[in-house]
Amino acid sequence: QVQLVESGGGFVQAGGSLRLSCVASGDIFSRNTMAWYHQAPGKQQRLMVAGIRSGVGTDYYADSVRGRFTISRDNAQNTVYLQMTHLKPEDTGVYFCNRLPDNWVPWGQGTQVTVSS
Repeated sequence: QVQLVESGGGFVQAGGSLRLSCVASGDIFSRNTMAWYHQAPGKQQRLMVAGIRSGVGTDYYADSVRGRFTISRDNAQNTVYLQMTHLKPEDTGVYFCNRLPDNWVPWGQGTQVTVSS
């Protein structure tokens, strides 16, 4: 059974940094594009903010995070990371990892990021 476990969130001031981690169980991680999603407070929609292929290719970033966030992965550890820098209050929310929208697996619990102004 595939499971996703996110960690690394916290409370930071604007301009600060955090590094999120997501460990995926199962054997699907290494052959799939993985992505990070942001669910803003009071919103149900989870928007993809970054994506990374399993092999060579250009990473995806939403306009709102490009230049501030960096996605990476360790296929040997079934782990995907999101380095978040120059954080803004609008980055506040719960962050989830998963595959691409047409290939989702059950969601993990996410990790809360709170950025104060």
